[in-house]
Amino acid sequence: MAADLSCLTAIHGIATERESDGLAMSSRNGYLSAQERQQATAIYRTLQSVKTALLAGKRDFQQLCEEQAQALTSAGFRMDYLHICDTEDLTPARADSTQVVVLVAAYMGTTRLIDNIVVGLS
Repeated sequence: MAADLSCLTAIHGIATERESDGLAMSSRNGYLSAQERQQATAIYRTLQSVKTALLAGKRDFQQLCEEQAQALTSAGFRMDYLHICDTEDLTPARADSTQVVVLVAAYMGTTRLIDNIVVGLS
């Protein structure tokens, strides 16, 4: 968007800071009960599972997202979204995408948690 609007702004992505158990660091984590906090780590495990499947060659992105969203629902989350998008413009990933980002937002109790992971595809 910055490029499309000819903004003189450079955007630099950085790695997500994580707790030792993989949960993305966020002030929102403080709203989780002890049990919810423990369950919330399923988000990172899910992202890692999607990454593993993608690196193994799975390219049915919709099916992969549906399966993993169901796994999160079974783990106690109320899903907002789980998408696999092209990193260049955040459009849905295509079979010829070379780098994707897996994006997830889900509620644990009343707390909306978000996370993502970038995956390079060959």
